[in-house]
Amino acid sequence: MSGTAGRPLRADAERSIKAIMRAAEDLLGTNPAATMEQIAEAAGVARATVHRRFASREALLETMEVTAWREIEQAVEAARPKTAPPLVALHQATANILQVKPGWRFTLTRPVPLSPRAQAVHAAVMANCETVFARAVESGLLPPDIDTAWTRQAYLALLGEAAHHTGRDAGTACAVRATDPDALATLVIDTLMYGLARPAPPQNHRTGRDG
Repeated sequence: MSGTAGRPLRADAERSIKAIMRAAEDLLGTNPAATMEQIAEAAGVARATVHRRFASREALLETMEVTAWREIEQAVEAARPKTAPPLVALHQATANILQVKPGWRFTLTRPVPLSPRAQAVHAAVMANCETVFARAVESGLLPPDIDTAWTRQAYLALLGEAAHHTGRDAGTACAVRATDPDALATLVIDTLMYGLARPAPPQNHRTGRDG
């Protein structure tokens, strides 16, 4: 994390910013009208500290938004979308994202347009998504005439459902999936690629090996 001038922040400053953002995420999730003073109290810092780190409530929300999307971008990049086998990359990216999204539930579901800075990060994430699906078509994993835009939208919808899945009204297997990003990723990819009633092929998309 860097300061406004691009210089690395001191460790104590970075810790206080993270604490403020985490407190804001938790508090705003239950009270979207929470004030900066309430956020400072929840973060355990002085009100002046919050105002020193963030010029306004809008600045805080924008920083949270950009930080959340950067974490998603890093999660996707860690799955090697340009080099790993497409199905492996898609599975790993999904599992990685499912570890990030629940921590930013309020920030990532705000019904407002993304800020320009967040839009730039979001565009990079979507570009990697397009890359994986294009490689899946090239490899024969997906049919050549598939509508990749629709496939991406279906994937994002499934991903959103998985991130908010609780398993409270489901059986034991689904309840386990609700707390296991890898199992949830399997559910998302199998549903996307093979449907609900058709069995998945024998290829293991966690490793790319058969069996």
